[in-house]
Amino acid sequence: MIDFRVYDETDAPEAARPQLEAAKKRMGFVTTLNGVMAESPELLAGYNALAEQFGRSSLPGPAKHVVWITASVENGCEYCVAAHSTLALRSRVPAEVVEALRAEKPLQDEALEAARLLTHAMVVQRGWVDEAQIEAFMAAGYTRRHVLDIVLGVGMKTLSNYTNHIAHTPLDPAWQGQEWSREPAGA
Repeated sequence: MIDFRVYDETDAPEAARPQLEAAKKRMGFVTTLNGVMAESPELLAGYNALAEQFGRSSLPGPAKHVVWITASVENGCEYCVAAHSTLALRSRVPAEVVEALRAEKPLQDEALEAARLLTHAMVVQRGWVDEAQIEAFMAAGYTRRHVLDIVLGVGMKTLSNYTNHIAHTPLDPAWQGQEWSREPAGA
């Protein structure tokens, strides 16, 4: 197995240090994900730029968490499911919503369920969602802009999910209370 280093703001490649310093100010620590991404300052900067833009997107806050967790569950990213579950709970997304997302179960809230279904379809179908799926999403009160915001969120999660798969990123202590792994088929 190739060993990917987890950098911090003091030992990362020079071009990545400002990104890690900003992350430490924002989060209180440098996540191991950002530390791994620092090997490629461009990946780190791109990921952080997408995260910032998705945070500004027009999707309501709880729907953003639905996108992050749903994409990460579908991609089987243990790190991101744990991180985003923790962040969702801190943002007061109801625990039953977070649990359902982690278990790939339908949500009771119609709007959040519509976001879950479209996000799931985008990931599984590699963006080739059909009109009926988009119409169902929009019937729950969303707009064309929200459809494209989900594309942004899925793109962001693709960068982190794939990085974590390749690097086997260690889970930060801050996320360990929400540790997750996909059940083996047939379990």
